[in-house]
Amino acid sequence: MTDTTATGTATLSPAQLAPYIQHTKIETGITRDEMLAHAHEAIEHGFNAAMVPASWIRDVASELAGTGVELATALDFPTVGVMTSAGKAAEAEAIAKLGATQLDIGVQVGWLKSGLYDAFRDDIAGVVKASGIPVKVMLELPLLTDAEKETAVELAMEAGAAFLKNASSGQIETANPDSIRYLVDRARDGVKVKASGSIKTYRQALGLIDAGAVLLGTSAGMAIISDTGDENTTSY
Repeated sequence: MTDTTATGTATLSPAQLAPYIQHTKIETGITRDEMLAHAHEAIEHGFNAAMVPASWIRDVASELAGTGVELATALDFPTVGVMTSAGKAAEAEAIAKLGATQLDIGVQVGWLKSGLYDAFRDDIAGVVKASGIPVKVMLELPLLTDAEKETAVELAMEAGAAFLKNASSGQIETANPDSIRYLVDRARDGVKVKASGSIKTYRQALGLIDAGAVLLGTSAGMAIISDTGDENTTSY
């Protein structure tokens, strides 16, 4: 049996991390049966959300209805900042109508680096307005200078983001307490922080929660809540 471990705010066993985890399955070639099984795992284990491709929202929504499990998806991802603002807003509206209750979005890193601050902010704000659901912005912190990080955080909050995220995936950054504390220290007005990027183990997850993350995005949720994850565990 795994001992519970004290963090700065609570003592959580592996299974007690489930309400923090957005159980993620976004990859090429997923079948309908696999998507429904993913939804059932989220329900059975009490994960915060099932994070799925937008193309499967309708099917998963019917499975999650009435369970209390959120239905999340991602937009302008995995390569972020490649969609038009109009296209993002239109897709965000469609996603919400299909039944998604939360939305993670890529940001226009190139616009930020070009000094196009109003366009960067308005791109996010358009999604917030069109969707009407909580929006989490994937800020890609390792790609930004210190000054750009400060600007990105401020503009995202001005745009109405509900959550700040350190990165879109482990290809950009392995989620770590320093990045999470950075965002937590700057979040205001009820804005919260989600950690994402190669979250594989129970201990790693605890450290991120202790740093202030209220949500963890990971495809290794089952390994985390069973404390079987290690460095060889696959997680994006």
